[in-house]
Amino acid sequence: MLRFSSAADLKAAVGNARTSGREIVLVPTMGALHAGHLSLVELAKAGLPEVPASERKAPFVIVSVFVNPLQFGVGEDFERYPRTLEADAKLLEGAGVDVLFAPEVEEVYPNGQAGANHKTAGKAAEILEGHSRPGHFDGMLTVVARLFDLAEPDRAVFGAKDAQQLFLVRQMAAKDYPNLLVQAAPTVREASGLAMSSRNRFLSADDLRAATALNRTLRQACSELEAGAPADEVLEAHRRQLESDAPQDKLDYLQLVSANDFEPVSNDFHGSAILLVAANIGQTRLIDNLELLI
Repeated sequence: MLRFSSAADLKAAVGNARTSGREIVLVPTMGALHAGHLSLVELAKAGLPEVPASERKAPFVIVSVFVNPLQFGVGEDFERYPRTLEADAKLLEGAGVDVLFAPEVEEVYPNGQAGANHKTAGKAAEILEGHSRPGHFDGMLTVVARLFDLAEPDRAVFGAKDAQQLFLVRQMAAKDYPNLLVQAAPTVREASGLAMSSRNRFLSADDLRAATALNRTLRQACSELEAGAPADEVLEAHRRQLESDAPQDKLDYLQLVSANDFEPVSNDFHGSAILLVAANIGQTRLIDNLELLI
């Protein structure tokens, strides 16, 4: 595995790989890697299932590890966010990654953070995570665009756990990177159903018990919605239940949106939807979601 902190070194390696006829695949991460991240790597290495194996180009898999300051707001956990680069490198080498790109802030934003080519996420970023974390998605898209410009990937892999992020990245890619395929990797879960997250390591035993209620709520609510129960009644009942079960924690939202445009849906909606939840468990913010058809 090659390991770079320099954008110039990354671009040179990408150029060599492309000349050799390989498919450039990027997996952007903030590090503190776990099995969920490794599932993204496996998807990156496997290629597209709809393309016959005999026709697939050999993937050249790049994993970036960069804790992006632009997507953390005032009072958020930028300084606290876990940084485990050497352990990450061992995991990635064992997973057969071609390049680990772990730049410093100055390499990603050579003109300073204020001088970066800032992206605006738009209307779909004003609700849910965007409402609770103003500027978060603008910062996320800014660094993702910068990584796309540096790595020039044919394909990029993102986890479905961050559903709003995935939607916004796909929206930006369709506009600014039309030849790039954004591929979604299914959420990987603990045995309890809790979605794997780098922040899970901050949860106490009591926090973990409270956190498992998030996925349980999603599954129960989805079952009721798919059976035809009114969305507003289902959401309100489960919001009250979550707040009653763990009053010391703080539910941020439990919301149903259309998968097509990320707009909240009404009781008469029919189609592909996503049910999303976010809560602050102890000192840790967790998100999760499930897709459903109603």
